[in-house]
Amino acid sequence: MTKDEIKKFINLAFLEAQKALDIGEVPIGSIIINKNKKIVGRGYNKTEKLSDPTAHAEIIAIRSATKRIKDWRLDNHIIFTTIQPCEMCMSAIIEARMQQVFYGSKNTKRRNKTKQIKSRLSRNLKCEDLLKKFFKSLR
Repeated sequence: MTKDEIKKFINLAFLEAQKALDIGEVPIGSIIINKNKKIVGRGYNKTEKLSDPTAHAEIIAIRSATKRIKDWRLDNHIIFTTIQPCEMCMSAIIEARMQQVFYGSKNTKRRNKTKQIKSRLSRNLKCEDLLKKFFKSLR
């Protein structure tokens, strides 16, 4: 991927971010391309509009791409986003098996969430067995 191509797709992500700004959202945009460098997904922040804390630009772009290609696996795809993805979005990018991430600016607010959530294991063998049986049946 050339520097000019990277710049082109970051600029297209920027246009998506403008759409978020126009509706009063945090201006972040994302574009996903396939191995042929064709856009298969795009998105911009809609957290407030949808009252959905997961409605980040990257998540919306992933949903758009997976719907279009009819597969949740985005192997050989690249995402371009206007800011360094948060942990939730980076996890989704990894789960979608994307090849690479390019971002236009560093996210200085990463890991600055002050609220800590308590998490405890309440071990339940039925829960464990259900997953084990499912994955065993696939093999």
